[in-house]
Amino acid sequence: TEWGAFGDDGALDDLRTEFDRELDLGSLNPGKQLFEKMIGSLYLGELVRLILLKMTKEGLLFNGKASTALLTKGKIEMKHVSAMEKYKEGLSNTKEILTELNLFPSEEDCVAVQHVCTIVSFRSANLCAAALAAILTRLRENKKLLRMRTTVGIDGGLYKTHPQYAKRLHKVVRRLVPTCDVRFLLSLSGSGKGAAMVTAVARRLAAQRSHIDATLAPFLLSLETLTEVRNKMRTELEYGLKRETQANATVKMLPTYVRGTPDGTEKGKFLALDLGGTNFRVLLVKIKSGRRRSVQMYNKIFAIPLEIMQGTGEELFDHIVQCIADFLEYMGIKGARLPLGFTFSFPCRQASIDKGTLVGWTKGFKATDCEGEDVVDMLREAIRRRNEFDLDIVAVVNDTVGTMMTCGYEDPNCEIGLIAGTGSNVCYMEDMKNIEIVEGNEGKMCINTEWGAFGDNGCIDNIRTKYDKEVDEGSLNPGKQRYEKMTSGMYLGEIVRQILIDLTKQGLLFRGHISESLMKRGIFETKFLSQIESDQLALLQVRRILQQLGLDSTCEDSIIVKEVCGVVSQRAAQLCGAGLAAIVEKKRENRGVERLQITVGVDGTLYKLHPHFSRVLQETVKELAPQCDVTFMLSEDGSGKGAALITAVAKRLHNVGQ
Repeated sequence: TEWGAFGDDGALDDLRTEFDRELDLGSLNPGKQLFEKMIGSLYLGELVRLILLKMTKEGLLFNGKASTALLTKGKIEMKHVSAMEKYKEGLSNTKEILTELNLFPSEEDCVAVQHVCTIVSFRSANLCAAALAAILTRLRENKKLLRMRTTVGIDGGLYKTHPQYAKRLHKVVRRLVPTCDVRFLLSLSGSGKGAAMVTAVARRLAAQRSHIDATLAPFLLSLETLTEVRNKMRTELEYGLKRETQANATVKMLPTYVRGTPDGTEKGKFLALDLGGTNFRVLLVKIKSGRRRSVQMYNKIFAIPLEIMQGTGEELFDHIVQCIADFLEYMGIKGARLPLGFTFSFPCRQASIDKGTLVGWTKGFKATDCEGEDVVDMLREAIRRRNEFDLDIVAVVNDTVGTMMTCGYEDPNCEIGLIAGTGSNVCYMEDMKNIEIVEGNEGKMCINTEWGAFGDNGCIDNIRTKYDKEVDEGSLNPGKQRYEKMTSGMYLGEIVRQILIDLTKQGLLFRGHISESLMKRGIFETKFLSQIESDQLALLQVRRILQQLGLDSTCEDSIIVKEVCGVVSQRAAQLCGAGLAAIVEKKRENRGVERLQITVGVDGTLYKLHPHFSRVLQETVKELAPQCDVTFMLSEDGSGKGAALITAVAKRLHNVGQ
């Protein structure tokens, strides 16, 4: 860029001080390279000298006595400024340097001089950061990205030797361009070694880079594309709510018959069951009302073996009841007939709060003779078969509803629940007048959108990549839950694996050798994405993770793998954000307000543990729903505590009805 000449046209005149002007007039090229003269190490020592000279003349330093050295141009250099700003020995260095300049400083003089050095170098770092931020913003806009990741290679004595310069520069750049994830890489002998390397490697890297860019390009979604996804999601939400289109709608918009949120009067002991992944939980939840309202929980986790997940429905529910029996025995409450809330995190069509017909399995479950059946009846029958205890099953709920309810207990403004974990789903409180498939127009009801099936009708085929299609075809439910397969933790690692196989086949990774482990389905768990994308992780640690997976990699391979993980998880967060933007915009229109303030309760390991997912999701919602002020609240155990709260609210409303 040759940005040193920035400001030669007067653009920086309002920032230039009398000292900048004096330095410029005394330079070899007056009126030129004005920006460089404000930030370059060649000039910072001279700026400090000019400031100290004026302060001395005004009697503010050294008892008003300037030495010959202080009057001599070039006597204070950048190395002196760096030494004076050192953290521990800075003051003693300052005294030593000033004494060498025959200035005989007091302790107060040393503190003041150190402060002058800090101001001059701080301004340099700030100005350099501002200019770099402009370049990064331009790069991001050129690529039409909402969020960009890049590395800045840096060389130069000021950056390398000044004790605080690098830290200040990094901090200000990140503050000025929050939409860019910037890594700063120190160059070793950039002008010598670097020039030779550039010449030798340029052709190979250019070809490699263009292939990698072409492979990853379909994952980089423009604002225009995300807006289109938001609009399509809105259309599908409406189809799911309307009587004439609901039967064929892909986003099912299932009524939950949850009509209220906690009001603080709920109390009692409740059991909660939580089935939604490879583990099953049983909980005892004690709710206290009044001033000291609180929720206490006791729970036990049980594994669900693969053969049970994919066996018969009877075997699955017998296993669940066995787990309940173990828990009741463990808690010493086998004789109590407690109200129970059943968190069943799969698509269910509900006829009432305690009747839920399974629409279809997701998340790797395949148990037979369950689809089209009432899961509450199946649970009751399994309890009868065991004939050891009885339970009052009050509510069957989705984990998203539980998440919303848990956060609603803390914040009455919470009317949306989002799960971003193994699966992806959202629920929200919809006006009854808009829910055509349920009788009545008064009040609200929670709708379980089951948005994971968005796109099953082909409406987002334009953004599905060949890797998405490969993952879909190899899944237990091909052609179904397409949006979920692009946004949820269960599938992101598998998308990454498919890309890595393709890049290896192209000779761009792992020296073109496809290892046995890379061919293993499911090897690349989403937790590895979170680890690899961590900003704190050095490339050697990324290599170590890949070696644990049986992938022998170079540092160059690690950079590419990190980039692949980044684009896959970024796209997932952006797509999730686009869907959520459609929901919050709908809520705003429902309320008929210019600006909406709303809270979204969130749960799920992807949102909680991934280093960037939550931030990218929130930024996307802000970009696509600018008239909505959305607060995101982490749910504390929505599927357990939430199920108990729904049960408690249902009991309260039932008692009021009686």
